[in-house]
Amino acid sequence: MITETADAQALAAQLATAARAAAGRLASATSADKDHALGLLADQLVREQERILTANALDLEAAEAAGTSGALLDRLRLTPERIAAMAEGVRQVVALPDPVGVIEGMARRPNGLLVGRMRIPLGVICIIYESRPNVTIDAGALCVKSGNAPILKGGREAFHTNGVLVEMMREALAAAGLPADAVQAVATSDRAVMTELIRRDGEVDLVIPRGGEGLIRYVTQNATVPVIQHYKGVCHVFVDESADVTMAADIAFNAKVQRPGVCNAMETLLVHRAVAPRLIPELFTRYKAAGVELRGDARVRALWPEAVAATEEDWSAEYLDLILAVRLVDDFGTAVEHIRKYGSGHTDAIVTNDYQASQRFIAEVGSSCVVVNASTRFNDGFELGLGAEIGISTSRLHAYGPMGLQELTTKKFVVMGSGQVRK
Repeated sequence: MITETADAQALAAQLATAARAAAGRLASATSADKDHALGLLADQLVREQERILTANALDLEAAEAAGTSGALLDRLRLTPERIAAMAEGVRQVVALPDPVGVIEGMARRPNGLLVGRMRIPLGVICIIYESRPNVTIDAGALCVKSGNAPILKGGREAFHTNGVLVEMMREALAAAGLPADAVQAVATSDRAVMTELIRRDGEVDLVIPRGGEGLIRYVTQNATVPVIQHYKGVCHVFVDESADVTMAADIAFNAKVQRPGVCNAMETLLVHRAVAPRLIPELFTRYKAAGVELRGDARVRALWPEAVAATEEDWSAEYLDLILAVRLVDDFGTAVEHIRKYGSGHTDAIVTNDYQASQRFIAEVGSSCVVVNASTRFNDGFELGLGAEIGISTSRLHAYGPMGLQELTTKKFVVMGSGQVRK
């Protein structure tokens, strides 16, 4: 095992070289072999859950000692139920069609050439993320299925947990006759290794940072390898004047409270002034009981005096905690304008009984996932039928929204001729 004092440049070179070799072998692996490895992994996660929980307990103990917030501890914590969900996510990936080798859009040109595009792996992907150890399994499973070799750099807070999870993936790959180096972890929390990896263009094909805004900006500003960005999730729920109040309260409560420390949790609630007197007392009473700190504008505080006065910074904040900014709006246009100004392009929802309003919201809000009459928490690869996701891209190039198997491939042209030459 490489220690934290290892030379960063040498370790980065070692990881990239091994990943490149493994990627070549994995790209030509059969779907059956890849699925066999992932099936072994899913079984092992459940069978050896105590091995995972023991490592996770070490990480939780260190995080609690460091004063980590409750929401972030929740992101880090694994339970038998969460491990079972991780295993089920792997099985969902196994059940998905393998995109590699699929030829799309084959058409005959006037000169008789057949031209199509074949899906192929991206290659070596450096994935940098924080806190949530389930990302380790999701990323590894998706990359294996799509023929890519990931180099996984988790946060120091999940160091022990991620180490065990990667060991399990490597064991499953080897047992299935595939190269163990198709999945590797950066076995150090030294940031210098990450910096070296994101500058190894020609060896690393893509960088996917998944975590806080500071991490993503650092990677974007320092990488010479292409980056798919996943900036902060400033997600909104807009309660339109026609909304069913009970439905709106249930959706807004779930979007904030069900799991506040994740990127698709609501951070700002926009309420049409016409429905506010009926919605706010019921909903805010539920928020108070759940321990949510409410920050509102003057009209919100007139209806709920316990709310803290919201500042300009609150409208663009990703709290990842039980904190919610709330604003009353006079009309649909003001709500959309607020989302365009302060949103991050992640997930935004409307609650409405007006069909025309729902269609306008879909057309005018350009986020990666636009939701009508449901929680923002559904912008998730598993929930949207992708099996799992490697992250939610807020870049509009190549992939936008949850990145599943299709988004982890690119397409090359395939040209089939019968002796044609260009004139």
